[in-house]
Amino acid sequence: MARKSKIQIERGEQLLQLTSLVAGELSLQEVLDRLAEAAVRIVGVKACSIRLLSEETNDLHMRSTYGLSEAYRNKGVVSKHDPVIETALRGEAVTINDMRIDKRVKYQEAAAAEGLAGQLTVAMTFRKEGIGVLRLYSPRPRDFDDDDINLARAVASQCAVAITNAKLYGEAIKASKITEQLRLAGHLQRRMIPSTLPSLPGMDIAANYIPCFDVGGDFYDFIPLGEDRIAVVIADVIGKGIPAAVMMSWLRGAVRTYTDTFQQAIAAGMAAWQDTPHLSVDEAFVQRAVQEFNRMACRECREGEFITLFYAILDCRQKTITYCSCGHEPTLLIRGDQAFDLSKGGLVLGVLPNTDYDIETRPLQDGDCLIFYTDGLIDAVNFEGDLWTKKLMLEAARKSLHCDADYVARHILQYRRRFVGLAEQLDDTSIVVVKVGPKGENDDCCAEDEEMESS
Repeated sequence: MARKSKIQIERGEQLLQLTSLVAGELSLQEVLDRLAEAAVRIVGVKACSIRLLSEETNDLHMRSTYGLSEAYRNKGVVSKHDPVIETALRGEAVTINDMRIDKRVKYQEAAAAEGLAGQLTVAMTFRKEGIGVLRLYSPRPRDFDDDDINLARAVASQCAVAITNAKLYGEAIKASKITEQLRLAGHLQRRMIPSTLPSLPGMDIAANYIPCFDVGGDFYDFIPLGEDRIAVVIADVIGKGIPAAVMMSWLRGAVRTYTDTFQQAIAAGMAAWQDTPHLSVDEAFVQRAVQEFNRMACRECREGEFITLFYAILDCRQKTITYCSCGHEPTLLIRGDQAFDLSKGGLVLGVLPNTDYDIETRPLQDGDCLIFYTDGLIDAVNFEGDLWTKKLMLEAARKSLHCDADYVARHILQYRRRFVGLAEQLDDTSIVVVKVGPKGENDDCCAEDEEMESS
């Protein structure tokens, strides 16, 4: 078990490094070639191929390979209607024990001549749409296990991000106007914001994202960790336009990959990261995660670029929040008449590679309200140049704490809108609200909405 757990961590660390390729200065072809090679090395197979779907012909064109001959690469057409491809594009991982005899394989003789037997096919998807497939090949009959499938899907995910980024960035290069760059950056940014909210027993969660005219790098995400725990992350990439949006997509990939690795380790029954015995498992993981994010950000951020990040694990069974604030606006914990800043943490990401980060676990109780936000929320200004401020945000939140999380978030934004009027804002706004305990009722809240709208 210990050896298997060690291998899982090593594989997870290797997968995390793949995310840096997406944000680097390599061309798309170089990125795909390196991802194909990395997939072979990490899974321990003979070869890999990456095919992209052509919208015009419905064929899949070979875009990158590792370990395959020229003859095999050019063996013939692979269609979207191939039974294996169709199954993969529906979201299923397709394993073939022996390509040389399986009737689903169109080019059995070519596989035999190439010395291939086992095959694993997974789809590359973006926004739930299949854009191609990634295939791994073994020289011997092989039954790929769940770890192999998870690893292949992780590499395929990075391929999809790299391809999408390259397409969007290529369009931006062709555009001569800054407005076109901002439009594309905003499009990419909005794709990264979750379209659905998680469901966690005993916790009501709401979120809202408001872009401004000058696109920045706000980002939030929710990553399930079993039935009763979830990772919540909110961040702000300091920068503008396409570079900030691409950096944000890299951060999203890094956070998801590292958090998924933690989930798999816990599912395997491993007490992970216990080189810090004074910390709980969640605390040790959060500390190690933000340290790794910071080291990667130091490699990727250029001069003047950095990232603020608030990373937390919510446990609804234990009713706790374990968190670290990396130069980000502290999450606000409102409990009755009291309000607390969750401010433990350290420096922003991307400045000093060996920064130490403090971690804290806070108990929660029914009635608590957590407000995660970016600085664009409280730094909003009216026509007189006055800031809305954190104090006014707290006052707005207190007026709606008896309602559900969605109403609290909308109520805060309504009060801010009344304050700033039509004044143009210079930063994006992101807010995540978590209410602890039974979901509130909104019957009397609707009347307050009508009164506010009429005033």
